[in-house]
Amino acid sequence: MFVSLAVVTVLMSALLLISAGAKSLRTPHITQQMSTLGVPQRMMAFLIGAQIAGAAGVIAGLWWGPVGIAAAIGLTFYFAGAVAFHLRVGDRKGASPAAVLAMASVALIVLRAATL
Repeated sequence: MFVSLAVVTVLMSALLLISAGAKSLRTPHITQQMSTLGVPQRMMAFLIGAQIAGAAGVIAGLWWGPVGIAAAIGLTFYFAGAVAFHLRVGDRKGASPAAVLAMASVALIVLRAATL
């Protein structure tokens, strides 16, 4: 089961870091999407930091389980919020990836708890 945890952890961390990188570059696609969702530009640094911290936390959680669980709980809330923001503006297409990542975060919680 630890191998499954490690694979999901590495994939989630890679996705988080790619997303944080895209947000930090403020590409037109990301800027337009955040504007559509009603996310103020001043929140971008917080979102980038949350993604980087989440990636670091789940990686650290491979060695110290409680940190991994805490990080995965934070990511679950982060992505649940993303789903809510997408649905609030009627963007069902954009809500789907966030929902999948929320479920992957829950899977990290379950897998890490099972391997403690």
